Amino acid sequence: RGSTAAARTFGWHRAEVLTAMVNAVLLLGVAGWVFYEAIGRIDDSPEVPGLPMILTALAGLVANLVVMAMLRTDVEDSLAVRGAYTEVLADTVGSVGVLVAGGLVLVFGWTLADVVVGVLISLWVIPRALRLAAASLRILTQASPAHLDVEALRLDLAALPGVCGVHDLHVWTLTTGMDVATVHLVSDHDPQWILDSARTTLSSHGLEHATVQVEGTVDGRRCEQDVTW
Repeated sequence: RGSTAAARTFGWHRAEVLTAMVNAVLLLGVAGWVFYEAIGRIDDSPEVPGLPMILTALAGLVANLVVMAMLRTDVEDSLAVRGAYTEVLADTVGSVGVLVAGGLVLVFGWTLADVVVGVLISLWVIPRALRLAAASLRILTQASPAHLDVEALRLDLAALPGVCGVHDLHVWTLTTGMDVATVHLVSDHDPQWILDSARTTLSSHGLEHATVQVEGTVDGRRCEQDVTW
């Protein structure tokens, strides 16, 4: 049997994307359940104890704010952390909503406040969970990074002196902060010079992890800069 490194040459980088997807699915499930339960209580609103509700929400709010502060610095660097942060943020919004509902019940005796807050919280969570799921799916389906202009990259590579063909250009995201590319270049120039120039061009587009294959021209013909492939 091969070693773990040989079996998974990219390591466990995709694990965080799968974790984020699971978080998104859980958030959607919870939001849907809260919405369903809230709608079901419209005609049969239960008695809600205002003060215990407020005290419980306060304790939850404090705990969630502490966790949010711990996660916030890594939100942009990891999709998994972003998923966890979204969950905690949803809990925080839920705690605030419960505080509001508890106050309305305690002051005005309006028991439907719990129902209204439940609906609003679920409607707030759903689009954020969908965005998290979409970001995860974009990586899992190996779509090109949204921030990268693949056509501009292709044109820059084609404009390198001595390059007369660019094909099989693929760009995808392995995990948060790690974009990967592969490309074939057709050239009649020194392969090492072309390779170094291509790497510089790829790096200028934020692609530090790239595989470049330099191919010679057919029958040794000279490259024409305006030839397109």
